Amino acid sequence: MATSLHSNQISAGQEHAPGGSQNPVLVTKDSYEELEEDLSLDVDQSRPRHASGVIAEIVESRQHSEVDSNQNNAAVDYPATDQQVKGITADTNHLSLGDGQLTDESEVFVEEEEQRLRSGSVLQTVEKTKPAVVEEDIHSAAWKKHKKHIFILSEAGKPIYSRYGNEDKLVTLMGVIQALMSFVQDDKDSLRSVVAGGHLIVFLLRQPLMLVAASSTGESQQQLFLQLRYMYNQILSVLTHTQLNRIFEQRRNYDLRRLLSGTERFLNSLADLMDSDPCFLLTAVRGLPLDNTVRDVIGQSMQSAKVKDLVFAILIADGQLVTLVHMKKYILHPADLHLVINLLKASTSFETSDSWVPLCLPNFDSSGYLYSHISYLDDSPACLLLMTVDQMAFKEMENCKQKILEKLKKHNCLAAIKDSVKRGSYTCQEVGISELRHFLYKNKSTAQFTAPSWGAPYSDPAEQERLFSLYRFVHQKVHNPARPLKILFYVGSHESALGWITSGFELYAVFSPLTTKQVAILAVNKILKWIKKEEERLFILNPPEY
Repeated sequence: MATSLHSNQISAGQEHAPGGSQNPVLVTKDSYEELEEDLSLDVDQSRPRHASGVIAEIVESRQHSEVDSNQNNAAVDYPATDQQVKGITADTNHLSLGDGQLTDESEVFVEEEEQRLRSGSVLQTVEKTKPAVVEEDIHSAAWKKHKKHIFILSEAGKPIYSRYGNEDKLVTLMGVIQALMSFVQDDKDSLRSVVAGGHLIVFLLRQPLMLVAASSTGESQQQLFLQLRYMYNQILSVLTHTQLNRIFEQRRNYDLRRLLSGTERFLNSLADLMDSDPCFLLTAVRGLPLDNTVRDVIGQSMQSAKVKDLVFAILIADGQLVTLVHMKKYILHPADLHLVINLLKASTSFETSDSWVPLCLPNFDSSGYLYSHISYLDDSPACLLLMTVDQMAFKEMENCKQKILEKLKKHNCLAAIKDSVKRGSYTCQEVGISELRHFLYKNKSTAQFTAPSWGAPYSDPAEQERLFSLYRFVHQKVHNPARPLKILFYVGSHESALGWITSGFELYAVFSPLTTKQVAILAVNKILKWIKKEEERLFILNPPEY
């Protein structure tokens, strides 16, 4: 049973939301607003869908400063800035072949492009493993039992990815999907969703790709759309939007698996994380609990080691953000940081040696790469990413990493990070509210969230999965575009839950099923007071910048 409450029944925290900051380290735009804007472009295609030009802007600014510096010393015969920008960001607007025109030259071009892209991609860094042999197909009982399927195919109907089963055995199904979406497209419309029995099927067209989710989990259309956007962006993180279009302009029926072979692990990992990690539901990042003085020392150590063209320096431990230093004017979208965390989770190769990897962050700039020096620091769980626009800056980034490492070791910061990871998150008992079983809290001004560790009665993975489904249910109710709610109180057979949305935060709290509304209201006010008291330890409030 779900009931709405009046906002004046809850008083604490709306004016000064715990964990808030006037200097956000991440983009703070509402994910549902972004989704509505994104979907509206299916109708109004005159507006650009993808972020682009940011990397070129940074490179151009660098080149102008270099020209000014050289002119102050001597006359220099310097190449034109726009040519340099195009060279560094791999501009691909020089194609001359017409739509659908296939020649021997285009065949050679595609083969050369394959070799070029694979030789410089993340696939050269991660460990090479053969994909598991999957026997499931559309007729097998095991395949039908899965609660959520995700399919990716090209506009020509070529299979690219299936979360379960072998794509080659799902060719007929992919053909049906392509026919359905193309039929609606021909009428200048777009197919969004279909309800079939207990399944909700949503369709997302991102030319030249089609993405589909078929779910019986009870998730909303908006939640599934956001997950498909993540899957699409995961592909763009390996192949930029520019490169993806370039390939399909040359050969419409191209089999993209030839370029994406080996990335299944990232797509599979991402699909699994979206079914268990609240960061995707909330479009927020969890900060590693850490004493604020230690975090400040870490940030200052990373800031003081700055080198030219360093855009982002990110320190991550156990999938949690320790701190992030950014170039002035440029901040990351939490969805891009999620892709970085997924990259680290899905591959153990980065733990063995320093890596130099081109990564496209689609919400930052879908047209180019940030070249990333990735290294785990000594025997700690801390992973440092140094991201630059300069493809040739590996040595500079290596030196930068060594300077940071020396300072972190000098101040015992790595030991503090290791201890925090070992301890894990705080418990509900530490919050000191007897009725409380679990909660999720997101501060909107920082796009960061916090949550206690799993405890009784959610120690079992099956119970954690059930609780996460409850969070998704409450989340979709308060974010329902037809009737959004500020506050919702839900009573189920296993627990009761309260969802509360304000201009400054989102809070989802879970109690025993016998907890009354009045008790729950008192409890969430206590949660807010506790988070406020602990905010400097739980949130990154003063991120440094270059």
